[in-house]
Amino acid sequence: MFRGILLVFLGACSFGILSTFVKLAYKEGYTLGDVTGTQVFFGFLILWGVVLLRQLLGHRAESTSLTDKLKLVAMGTSTGLVSIFYYKCVQTVPASIAILLLMQFTWMSLLLEAVIKRKLPKPAQVGMVVLVLIGTAMAGRLFSGSLPNFDLVGVGYGILAAACYSVFLLVSGSAGNNLHPTTKCALILTGACTLIFTIFPPVFLVNGALGSGLLKWGLTLAVFGTVIPPLFFAYGIPRIGLGVSAILSAAELPVAVVMSSVVLQEEVWPVQWMGVALILVAIVLSNLGAVYKKLSPKQLKTA
Repeated sequence: MFRGILLVFLGACSFGILSTFVKLAYKEGYTLGDVTGTQVFFGFLILWGVVLLRQLLGHRAESTSLTDKLKLVAMGTSTGLVSIFYYKCVQTVPASIAILLLMQFTWMSLLLEAVIKRKLPKPAQVGMVVLVLIGTAMAGRLFSGSLPNFDLVGVGYGILAAACYSVFLLVSGSAGNNLHPTTKCALILTGACTLIFTIFPPVFLVNGALGSGLLKWGLTLAVFGTVIPPLFFAYGIPRIGLGVSAILSAAELPVAVVMSSVVLQEEVWPVQWMGVALILVAIVLSNLGAVYKKLSPKQLKTA
């Protein structure tokens, strides 16, 4: 179980540092198309390279229907939209705020599930939503006496990123569960790559941008954004359960805020740290029941 905990935690931390790298790439003059395009392109090459290597080493390819494969590719379009909207948000909004906007998927997923299943959320879930919203308001400095001068269009892109991520989480378990995690991730990334290249043609392949410095950002974002997190989650979540995983995945939030403060020198007020802490408390409390169900009485005694 410890290995699963470590993998999910590291996957969340990997996600948390992305906004800082994107900000640094923008400072060097690269565009949204450059950043998103190189991330999915190199992620595509790495993941399909691992799939091919596994087959060369004698691992039998999993049998699944063409329909399931196409579903995974289609699911990948939602992750592509997450990247586009989130990185567009990062262009105009501080990285510490952009990650807060993305974290709104916690209550959006709950609302979306309630609408689809036509079932009201439990009181504890409603309480979690309230705490997340209050924490977001605090972290966004809405209680600081004067409204912060954030770009409203950028905020809108952050909300769209959270909505698309909620959709992806809702449908991610509906196809390809019999596939190896690497193969499933590669198919999903194929869909993301197709969508992003349709919106932003990969001119970086021919305009010399890769040789002028874009290569390092493309590889960095690919490894930390499209390779490590999905693979680590795919291996770790089944071993520790969704409840523990949800709590560990919240590590993405403080990591992003710390990186924005230390690396980007963005100002983070004490009230923002209080808001981040409140959001983390909400996520932990909302998943404690699932954690206790996952752990056996023996494990609880030795924990």
